Amino acid sequence: MEEEFRALLERVWGQLGSPAEVRAYQGVLDLLRDHRPAEHREDLARILVESGRPLWAREIAAYALGVRGDRRAFEPLVMLLNYRDPVSCACAARALARLRDPRTARAAAALATNELRTAYALYPIRLLTELRAPESVPALLATLNRLLAAPDHYWPIARACVEGLGALGDRSAVETLNAARRHERLRPAADEALAQLSGQAAQNVRPTSSA
Repeated sequence: MEEEFRALLERVWGQLGSPAEVRAYQGVLDLLRDHRPAEHREDLARILVESGRPLWAREIAAYALGVRGDRRAFEPLVMLLNYRDPVSCACAARALARLRDPRTARAAAALATNELRTAYALYPIRLLTELRAPESVPALLATLNRLLAAPDHYWPIARACVEGLGALGDRSAVETLNAARRHERLRPAADEALAQLSGQAAQNVRPTSSA
């Protein structure tokens, strides 16, 4: 069991308040067993749309379907990716990375660059870094440039952008990373990111053979 999903189950278990909720929880967990995978997948998909289901049941179902590549989980996972609870965000990001839906990068970029949701952008940024999609570098650059100029820099979010740009290795990030160096809280991460870019550039230089 992956760490993110284990953390989600532990959080849900700690919130259950009645025997009926415990029974419902055990019933959802029973659907994760693989002795009837096709039938259980349909049961999990119904949890996503049935009225009256608690959020935790939808979270578990969305994760289970996402890691199995079922695209019916895409929309619930995107909602959870930008949720206020870090455990939900981390679990959704892991499932979306496994889902491999072509819409994922666009959705993550929209969440990462949403000025009204900056406080919740950490996991969309990390997901964009992991995906290495065409949307990744532009979204991280746009977010970081905005944060560098803003009165409230949202340091953890800005640092995640810096780290992501270093990992992605796109030289178009050099100017923005140099700007990030001017902020003491970002300087170590920016120096590391610039070193990564320099190292990757050196690896791409092929020695010419002598005549």
